[in-house]
Amino acid sequence: MDTTSPLPLPADRIPPGTADWRSADARRWLDAVPAAWAHPLWAVLALVLAALWVIAAAPDTVCTPAEPCGTDWPGLCVAAALPLTLYWVVRQPRLALPGLAVLVLGDVVVSGSVASLGEPSMLGFVAASAFTAAGLLHRIGAAARQRALAREAAGPAVHPVPAAALTFRRGRLSFALAGLLLAAAVFGFWQAQRVVDDFERRAAALTPVTGTVTRSDADELVIDVAVGERVHRVETAFSERYPVDSRADLLVDGDWARLAAEPYDVFGWELLVLAGLVGGLAFLANAVDGRTRSRQLHRGPLPVLRVLVREGHDDGKTWVYAADDPAAERPLLHFHSLHSFEEDPDGPGDPHDEDDEDDDEDDDELAEGLRKVGAILKGEDPPPPLREAVLYGLPYTGAELAFIAPDDEDPGEVAVECSVTAVKPAVPGLFGGGLPTPAPGRSGHPDGARPRRRPVDEVAATLAPSPAPRTWGATGVSRGVGVFLLLVQGGGVWSLLDGEVSWLSVFPLIGLLFVVTSASTALNWRLTADRDGLWIAGPWRVRRVLWDEVAAVRHNRGGDLVVVREADTEVTLSPVGWPWLERRLGREPYGPRAADEAHALLRRPALRPEQPATAAQQGMPAGPLLAVASVLWGAAVLLLF
Repeated sequence: MDTTSPLPLPADRIPPGTADWRSADARRWLDAVPAAWAHPLWAVLALVLAALWVIAAAPDTVCTPAEPCGTDWPGLCVAAALPLTLYWVVRQPRLALPGLAVLVLGDVVVSGSVASLGEPSMLGFVAASAFTAAGLLHRIGAAARQRALAREAAGPAVHPVPAAALTFRRGRLSFALAGLLLAAAVFGFWQAQRVVDDFERRAAALTPVTGTVTRSDADELVIDVAVGERVHRVETAFSERYPVDSRADLLVDGDWARLAAEPYDVFGWELLVLAGLVGGLAFLANAVDGRTRSRQLHRGPLPVLRVLVREGHDDGKTWVYAADDPAAERPLLHFHSLHSFEEDPDGPGDPHDEDDEDDDEDDDELAEGLRKVGAILKGEDPPPPLREAVLYGLPYTGAELAFIAPDDEDPGEVAVECSVTAVKPAVPGLFGGGLPTPAPGRSGHPDGARPRRRPVDEVAATLAPSPAPRTWGATGVSRGVGVFLLLVQGGGVWSLLDGEVSWLSVFPLIGLLFVVTSASTALNWRLTADRDGLWIAGPWRVRRVLWDEVAAVRHNRGGDLVVVREADTEVTLSPVGWPWLERRLGREPYGPRAADEAHALLRRPALRPEQPATAAQQGMPAGPLLAVASVLWGAAVLLLF
């Protein structure tokens, strides 16, 4: 909790009639975030899986002399629409809706029949598109509700943005990158068409001849075709369709020979066109969207809200708090922002008019800047201050804003900043941007290596004396980490043993067996506090540490739960979860909570359980069982596959 007062914004810089964005209104705004089912992750997964199904169910391409393989620009455009739509589902919901329509209609055009929509794979893709469209409409509606709530909180007062914000321009870099990538796509198309035109001119005077395949190389994708007494070596993408002694039609012009069914190869140029289109259109959409939102801030007066802001210590984001939250306990939203400066109408001055003393001032500023950089690298820099601010524009998910606040480096000056990323609500869970993490080195650990620990008194207030032992163990997230590690280990064993095995395979296998230790901990770790001390169930055994031997219980940033003993030794359980994922899912990280509560029992003996732990409460190591299962899996791969 921050006990210092926010840096005040001069009264003459606060537009008249500016309303405070208070916590009650802000909570209503936060409650309007989209539902979890509409998160882009689920839509992207549904579309990707459905697209893979469509690709797997599609018939293999058959190239024949009557219908030779060539360029397929309509199909390439549909292929480019898929990654673009996936990207827009995450970043640009309004553009993703027409992107979905292009995908569905494009598949119909490419297949050549509306009846293709009745195929199971296409029905699955249409269903995934409908689910995605429903999520997009829900997100757009939620943003509209947030906008309405923000307008209600702002009241009738509207004011033009500060003059400095008018000079701020968005999208120039994106426009430049879009131009380069689209130019690359045009160049790739031009080169591909040159190849096609050269072939058609040459083949116009040729008649296909039939030869016998004498060699088919699937590794080099070439075949040898004997025409009379001459053997021609030609490239093919489908060498398996030309077995030895089969017949193949060729177009021959001296030493030049091509398969009539596969007359030319422009796959590389098509890839360039695809990459250029996807990247270029993505940057172009970002540029247009950024420029449009930036111009919206410049058009006429805007609603204003009085808030508190703070720059994130570790991520550089601007975090916004309610005006009546001087302790900065509950952030509302966040975005990245940049300072905007008024243009000097007189232009730069004459450098000869500067005094020689300016050189000394520049040296002092450089030294001060280097000192600050050193402090940041050492984790000794002070946290950014909380500042009063005025928001220009209505905040909602995906919006862009401008604000005016005291300069955090020179509180006597006022800074104007404009957002360069879209607004995200500060809510735990999939739709929020999470909550700001404590600044490193602010919790009694000067090195900043450990996360902030809750005060013992605060934790003890949540614990009531209990006669029964207290236990902490693996949760759903922790077990998910364990299952993932087991899948990695099982896949590694498969890849090493499913083939030629040598003595060199032993070393990677030994390394994979160490994964069993981490997986066993994640799946079945347990910490039990009873009358006499702590029981620690790790991957291979259960250890006993008496209260008199315990110096501290902590949770490291890397996900380890550590019991420190007086003898300068530690008992470590790793991993015991994934705090970052738990926060994103809207849950309290369980590992830090277990460490804080066990540490509180250590420091407050009156809260310790009165009974000893039973064998069932002490836990059981899962390492031996998983080790046997891993050995059996390895034997099965060797013997059965």
